[in-house]
Amino acid sequence: MEPTAFPQDLVQAQHDWIRTYEALARPCPTRNTALRRQLLELSAQIWWHPFFTAITGSASAARVELRRLARGHGQRTARAS
Repeated sequence: MEPTAFPQDLVQAQHDWIRTYEALARPCPTRNTALRRQLLELSAQIWWHPFFTAITGSASAARVELRRLARGHGQRTARAS
């Protein structure tokens, strides 16, 4: 697959989704209901983002690439701190 130029808001939403999911997966998470609600909101924001209706090619492959990019984005952010 060719590299895709994702909008920054979409990459940030995916990054936030990953962080929220990780927080919810921890043993005895605090703010359980708020985290679940945030995860649902982020899921809808990502799934219905206009980017996916405008791309040519496979939206599924683009979603996989987005997750990979967002994970890398989080690792770069953690190293910069």
